[in-house]
Amino acid sequence: MRIITLIASATEIVHALGLGEFLVGRSHECDYPESVKGLPVCTRPRFEVAGSSREIDERVKALQRKSIVEDALGVYEVFPEKLRELRPTHIVTQAQCEVCAVSLRDVELAVRQVTDCEAAIISLQPNNLADFWADLCRAAAHLGVTDKGVQLVAHLQSRMEAIESETRSLPLEARPTVACIEWVDPLMAAGNWTPELVRIAGGRNLFGEAGRHSPWMTFDELLESDPEVIVIMPCGFDLERTREDVPLLQAQEGWADLRAVRNGRVYLADGNRYFNRPGPRLVESLEILAEILHPEKFRFGHELSGWERVA
Repeated sequence: MRIITLIASATEIVHALGLGEFLVGRSHECDYPESVKGLPVCTRPRFEVAGSSREIDERVKALQRKSIVEDALGVYEVFPEKLRELRPTHIVTQAQCEVCAVSLRDVELAVRQVTDCEAAIISLQPNNLADFWADLCRAAAHLGVTDKGVQLVAHLQSRMEAIESETRSLPLEARPTVACIEWVDPLMAAGNWTPELVRIAGGRNLFGEAGRHSPWMTFDELLESDPEVIVIMPCGFDLERTREDVPLLQAQEGWADLRAVRNGRVYLADGNRYFNRPGPRLVESLEILAEILHPEKFRFGHELSGWERVA
């Protein structure tokens, strides 16, 4: 078996299933576990990734418009020559978000360009937690380790259930209102599985719906909701890069008057490693939220490595 993963969460799933030794290629974003960094890279972005959040957003949207109007390729490029060289039996990709990773269409096009490539394409589409559990089991079945998939899902769910057992009985007034921000400029809330994680962690999610793509929002909407807790978790950004965007929010009129700001309850989270990746570390994402929302109940040790408080 020879596996290529074209999305970071799939790489983590393959390793969690005990199949890391069969990986022969990865996407440009796959960086966990550390050992995968030595694998051949099979993709690259079609836009300049450096720059401000506004500039990155505009570049991605321009490529998306071109893709629709001109029937052009998507935001990321797959290398057909690498597929030919690596001779995969399985390619794991996604059809959930064309901004997050290579689109299914581009993968299929690259495979067609390699006349002797007969790799099975496993396309993940996790819109919420239920989809993630189903995707994990489906990937395990395609890769011939069905039992391991069932066992892994049971293990991860038991860890989440241990947290929910502590928060399930919390009264409404003990569940703080939470705004999870997935992009700062322009402002976007976190959707998909994040609202579910907020609920399980003992909070009340204000923006974004479980199972739906992350929605754009306005700063006025943030001011009007006046959340008790704000968690900033930009897609694809680590803590260091996320810190750079904090001044953009602090410069907004009314920011200092927000309840979360006044009470020192604004936090940064590593979206790239945790919240933005629908992989096994969604459990750690839940632990991070639990630590943030209810520090009197939970201490998992993620502070400073996975999240930090905004001074």
